[in-house]
Amino acid sequence: MTARQLPLLPTQDGSNPPITRDSPLHAAVAPFQQYLRHQGKTQNTIIAFTADLNLLMEYAGREASIKALTADQLNRFLVWMERERGVPCSRKTYARRVTTLKVFFEYLAAVEVLHASPAASLVQRSGSAPLPDVLTPEQIESVLAVTATLRLAEKPDPRPDLLVRLLLDTGIKKGEVMALTLADIDRSLTPPVLKVRHPGPGNKYRDRDIPLDPDWLAVLDEYLIAYTPNEVIFDCTPRNLEYVLADVGQAAGLDRFLLSFAALRWTSALRDYQRGMEPDQLREKQGLSRISWYETFAKLQALAAQVAEA
Repeated sequence: MTARQLPLLPTQDGSNPPITRDSPLHAAVAPFQQYLRHQGKTQNTIIAFTADLNLLMEYAGREASIKALTADQLNRFLVWMERERGVPCSRKTYARRVTTLKVFFEYLAAVEVLHASPAASLVQRSGSAPLPDVLTPEQIESVLAVTATLRLAEKPDPRPDLLVRLLLDTGIKKGEVMALTLADIDRSLTPPVLKVRHPGPGNKYRDRDIPLDPDWLAVLDEYLIAYTPNEVIFDCTPRNLEYVLADVGQAAGLDRFLLSFAALRWTSALRDYQRGMEPDQLREKQGLSRISWYETFAKLQALAAQVAEA
């Protein structure tokens, strides 16, 4: 069960031959790494996933065919990894490795190397990373009260209201916020639409059109008068906007750092889910591939259950 260590970084030359269900397991790793890169995964995530696949290779053999990795075989691998390998495996590490298997084999099914993922039935255990922070309805109300006060003050500042409402309504990422231009907003439609675009290849799932609250446009017009940006709407650094959110959160009585881009993105997704938005529609709004959506949707369901219990 000894396997040669696979490279921890994705290959760049694109010379890998097409893979099939009869291909050896190691042949699927480089295309999978490239897929993760196109999905915007961090280098640390790619390295961690590759290390987990190296461990699977150590168990099953580097030349084991892809089709040989059945659900039963994967379950036996998890038992070996946790109890028989002789190396401690924390609950958090176990959970991540299950996620790696699910994402890897879901990818192979998505590209039609396999008819279905043999990892779909693997049971994820508790001990995974904590659920992301989200705002309660009361906290949202407090935050919007602060931003409305700033917008209507004697020296009005519409930027906090513009930013918070944008994030709550659309759930876009920080990098997407920083790239927004006026050309990305189509006022001719009813409702108006925000066009999120990502130049370059591999962005099929990240490009999308998101409906906007018409009232948000009035705040945008006030902002344009007050700040007169040149090209991008938020003509500042990401850190500046992080400070804006932190100051608003503090004024609203929130815990330090709770009001963040990530927390507002998750809050937006959770609100859409609670309102009954179809999962596939929500996935598209979030700009996620079907494989990336797997883990996100599981967290959303857990967040919704946690809120219901509270």
